[in-house]
Amino acid sequence: MRLYLHLAPPLLARPDKVTGEPKKMTVGPWIFPLFRLLAKFKFLRGTALDPFGYSKERRTERALVREYETMLEEVLARLNGENHPIAVGLAAITEKIRGFGHVKMRHLKAAKADEAALLDQLRAGVAPLLKAAE
Repeated sequence: MRLYLHLAPPLLARPDKVTGEPKKMTVGPWIFPLFRLLAKFKFLRGTALDPFGYSKERRTERALVREYETMLEEVLARLNGENHPIAVGLAAITEKIRGFGHVKMRHLKAAKADEAALLDQLRAGVAPLLKAAE
């Protein structure tokens, strides 16, 4: 039995002609030594020498952390017993952002829409309309 992986590496995956999303490619066991080599350079992550750190996805992830921290500061400043469910929903918004690449971006878009709706409720001081967390 041979193990095959289906990957869409950012620099190598060609876009699908219909959807525009990166097409997955099938790779065999030969990829595992490459993964081990990449793992040896893990110490470069987050530094100026991180070769993947300048990609749009990585820049977006770093910006999301800053946005989340700013949003939580606002939530904590407005927190009271009545808006607690909204605050919990906002704190849990990151759980909705899953996947990698275009899948993650799709989930991010939906999570940002939920976040905006919950922030509107928090700022308006209204009773929760959306579920706090799924």
